[in-house]
Amino acid sequence: MRKRPLQPASSCGRCAALVARLLGALALTLFAVGSRAHELPVRQMVNAMARVEGRQADLVARIPMDLLRGAGLPAAGGHYDIAKAGPSIELALALLADSFVLAEDGVRLVPVASDARLVAEDDKSFDRLDHALAAARAPVDAAATIRVDTGYLEVRYRYPIASQSSQFEIQSKVAVDVGVLAPLTIRFQRGDEAGRAMIIEGGADLVDLDPAWYRAAASFVRLGVEHILTGTDHLLFLLCLVVVVRRVGDIVPVVTAFTIAHSLTLIGSALGLAPKDPLFPPLVEAAIAASIVYTAIENVVSKAPRSRWLLACLFGLVHGFGFSSALGESLQFAGRHLLLSLLAFNVGIEAGQLGVLCVGWPILYLLRRWLSFRTVTVAASAFGIVVGSMWLVERWQTVRQLQTACSSLACNNEGRIGFVVLLGLVALASFALLQSRRHGQYLDHRPEVGHYEQK
Repeated sequence: MRKRPLQPASSCGRCAALVARLLGALALTLFAVGSRAHELPVRQMVNAMARVEGRQADLVARIPMDLLRGAGLPAAGGHYDIAKAGPSIELALALLADSFVLAEDGVRLVPVASDARLVAEDDKSFDRLDHALAAARAPVDAAATIRVDTGYLEVRYRYPIASQSSQFEIQSKVAVDVGVLAPLTIRFQRGDEAGRAMIIEGGADLVDLDPAWYRAAASFVRLGVEHILTGTDHLLFLLCLVVVVRRVGDIVPVVTAFTIAHSLTLIGSALGLAPKDPLFPPLVEAAIAASIVYTAIENVVSKAPRSRWLLACLFGLVHGFGFSSALGESLQFAGRHLLLSLLAFNVGIEAGQLGVLCVGWPILYLLRRWLSFRTVTVAASAFGIVVGSMWLVERWQTVRQLQTACSSLACNNEGRIGFVVLLGLVALASFALLQSRRHGQYLDHRPEVGHYEQK
């Protein structure tokens, strides 16, 4: 066996201490970032409906009066004085025309007609666009009683358009000037086609109401790249998965197995095949943290883990459900291109993973040359155990809290049953993996000569 020169003990000790401090600082940073990621602000919702037909577009929106407290509507006896509110409503109508940006083929449209009225919270005329348009043109009921800071201001705008088949986009800036990000729930209808609903973040850029296929594909590729680059748990699992791989060629089956597995559960979840129980997503998040801990522990206890591709496939099923949770709210922007958008999202995830590996593999190679293969493996795995354990504890607490809430509500057991079935499949596959290893059915991954230091 070829001998490899040993590094001085003092140098190794200083390097190990430096690596330990860096890993500890990064663990605290990731923990803080993960904690802040779960803090969601409370916001008001703006509801709207839009239709393009022939040479005109109609937009009807209901804005909660909580977002229009500076409109200066007259009040008497704790109620709005609707008979005297005409000038204030006209001013609010003009200001809101700038808050809703409707564009055709990239050109902002200018309304040629508008109406507005105050409505009570129990008004039912906003169920369909035809009903809302008819109600907006109806005479104002001056005798209606609406308490101050309750109800809605309902506005209608009519825009001239060049063609019904144009590309339409919308942006909502309602209450952005007062520091409130009010999301917009909008249902868009093109002619006699069935409408599509989506939720748009307040202050966001222009959003396609009915995107073309190539725009939907590009958008979801970008979304997949952004998700994998910001998904610290998926990246940490990927690190623990490949840190024991010695050759670049051995990464291909591992990444391929992970891709195929998470694609199956991702597409299945997007098509509605996953359990709908609210307990299922937090259980999946906890399982993702557990997959990091398990993989990292295997790296430490085994110097040459075998069949890493099968491990990637098993846990890839779990990570696919995690990807679907992030994708669920974005599928509304796919328009008529659901399957294409799913495939594009997968392409984006794989492109992001390959980018991370292209950057991370040279770093691992240099660290292995500087320290040793085993030192880098143990250090990275220890980092995975620490951070994964913190995530597991935090996410399991979320599961317990939600389970307590569900016990007092009419929650079903789909989430728990689906999760148990998934874990059962993983357990059976793991058992089959252990049995096959005992009988030597997998390729021999014995360490190459010269990779370990001779004691």
